[in-house]
Amino acid sequence: MARQISGPGSKDKLASAAGPAVGAAGKDPAAPDLDVLEDMLSFYLRAANRAVSCDLDARLTGLEVARGTGKITTLLLIDSHPGIRPSTIAAATLRDRPSLSRTIAPMIAAGLIEQRRALGEGRAWELFITPRGHALAEDVRRIVKAQSEEFFAPLSEADRAHLLRILRRVYHIARKAAA
Repeated sequence: MARQISGPGSKDKLASAAGPAVGAAGKDPAAPDLDVLEDMLSFYLRAANRAVSCDLDARLTGLEVARGTGKITTLLLIDSHPGIRPSTIAAATLRDRPSLSRTIAPMIAAGLIEQRRALGEGRAWELFITPRGHALAEDVRRIVKAQSEEFFAPLSEADRAHLLRILRRVYHIARKAAA
């Protein structure tokens, strides 16, 4: 069974989870054989995503962007790019328009963002941050930066930089495939 790593202070939890119990081959001798998954990048990526997401959700408890996927990215993109179109966010987040609409609607209802018709284009919509949404975006930036640093602290700086390069490459390959 996978160990769940969540909540503030996950650095200690991740460090103990990645500590001496992992052997030289990178395997935990107490963990069950993972069958074909043992050598599947996708398994480890999904498991790591789950752990990172649980940890972040614990840190965001009580905020409108807690729990679920896409809300943080949507909020930050709208805050950074006033007038951004939903299609641009969908492309950047590798999501379809209907799922993005299900993310945007509650954010509009909560007063975090607003939607306006694009000038000169009757059918196109643009998204803008509200003052309340901007304040939340500033809090979220601080939280996600701290969470990332603390969660991945057991990895060396070189390993983190290497992992980031690889994941960026995978992201861009996926974006190109989705286009």
